[in-house]
Amino acid sequence: QVQFVESGGGLVQAGGSLRLACAASENILSENDIAWYRQPPGKQRELVAAISRGGTTNYEHFVQGRFIVSRDNAENTVYLQMNSLKPEDTAVYYCYFLQISRQGSWGQGTQVTVPS
Repeated sequence: QVQFVESGGGLVQAGGSLRLACAASENILSENDIAWYRQPPGKQRELVAAISRGGTTNYEHFVQGRFIVSRDNAENTVYLQMNSLKPEDTAVYYCYFLQISRQGSWGQGTQVTVPS
């Protein structure tokens, strides 16, 4: 079963930037639609952004214009560049298949904290 691993989170002041990275145990990231999700404290997990197999990107309205999702096929890595961070971006960030019914193992996520 494919295992996803996220990294790159941390504590950053409002207005700052972070780049998250998503790796997988198998070379599948270039062949599938991959999404970034987040779970804010006390809330349900939500979709943030996605990149299709063909490279098309989509963003939820609350990150549109601030976050950029990209993929490095040679490195089998998907990135989430997060700019102009806000306190409401505080969450644990995960990557996974866009189709969440797909068989795989969620990673532990990476914590992003933006103090208010």
